[in-house]
This record gives sequence, C-alpha cells and structure tokens, in this order.
Amino acid sequence: MNIMKILRITGYLVLVLCLPVLLLSASLAWGFNSHWLYTYGFEKYEVSQATGLPEAELNKIASALISYFNSDEEYISLYVTAQGRTFELFTPEEKIHFKDVKGLVQLDYKVFYISLALVVIIAFLAVISDFRQNWRNLAKAFIWGSVLSIVFIIIIAVASFFNFDNLFLQFHLLAFTNEHWSAQGYMLLLFPGGFWYNAAFICIGMMAGLSLIWGSLSFLFLKLDDRRKNKMH
Repeated sequence: MNIMKILRITGYLVLVLCLPVLLLSASLAWGFNSHWLYTYGFEKYEVSQATGLPEAELNKIASALISYFNSDEEYISLYVTAQGRTFELFTPEEKIHFKDVKGLVQLDYKVFYISLALVVIIAFLAVISDFRQNWRNLAKAFIWGSVLSIVFIIIIAVASFFNFDNLFLQFHLLAFTNEHWSAQGYMLLLFPGGFWYNAAFICIGMMAGLSLIWGSLSFLFLKLDDRRKNKMH
C-alpha cells in the first residue's frame, strides 16, 4: 500500500468522524442562537407566571442572551421592568455561570469551524486528485458519517429518555468548575429542567434531520451515478 493510498484512506476516516461533530456543533450553535427556542420554552413552562415578568421582557431576555453569547462582554448586565420597577435580573453568581456557559458556546463555535474546515479541505483534496472516482468515495464517506451520527443520536436519545436528569447533572459536574449553575435566582426560573430536556431533543432532532438529508443526498448521488454507468454500457 503506497503512501498516497494511506493518506486517502486516513482522510476519508477523518471525514467520517468529523461529520457527526460538525452536525452536532452546528445544531448546538443554532440552539443557542434561536430566539424561537427560548420563547418556545418560556411559553411551554409558563415562565411569565413563574417569574412575574411580562412576555415583552422575556423576549428582551432571549435577545440579550443571544447577543451576550456572541459579544466580547465578560459578564451579562441585564435590567428588566416588572410591576412598575426596574431591576438587574441576575445575581453575581448567575453572571459567573453565564460567563462559563458563554465559554462553552464559544468552544462549540470553534469546534464547528474546525470540523467544517476539515470536511471542506478533505473533500477538496480528494476531488482534485481523482475527480470521478473520489466523488463516489466522498459520497460513501458522507453516508458512513451520517450513519455514525444517527447511531450517536440513538444512544443519546435513549440515555436521555431513561435518565436525563442524571446526564444533565453529570454534564454540569464535568463542564463547570463551580456550582453556580445551581445558584438561586431568576436563572432557574427562566430555564427549568424541562426547558433543557426539550431543547436537547430539539437540537438532537435537528442533527438527525441534517444527517438524514446529507446521507440521503449522498446515497442518491451514488444511485444516479450507477444508473449513468449502466446506460453507458
């Protein structure tokens, strides 16, 4: 086996492994930036009644959080108005937690860009080296990457369905170096456990949809290419 063949196989394996990472990071990035997802959760869990904040203020909170996660601001500073008075929404402990969350969001962006760059570079190099044959190999790699994504989704979905609360707890213990994620205040009222359960399944559902689309298009390409070859013979 020559060195070029080894590099080509390695490239395809990297692409297969990168695709689930790309789709997951894209879905999470969408979730944190989806105004609809915030307001959907606020309405579903009757956050306005739990907090005493009017819907207009909840919409402002959703927009402010999205803006904060994409800004250079170290700590979020958010004032709301309810029942005739204006006050700062989050406590110092809650602000520290949102700073930690922002760090994870920014990390997700980096993972997305790196995985996207790897997929694009590998695909480009493969195509320019042997256009016709490597288009087929790329399609097969995308199919396997989509299959791997679906397997990952099934594992996470089953584990979450049976024990989401424990998974959520373990994630916080691993991801954060402090316990400010359980700080008492408006944060827990805005984002109850059920909010994250639904948000997780919506993001995983989006990842599943992207996996099926990517895999189906790759499969369709192979079938059309096979049909073209058969007509030529």
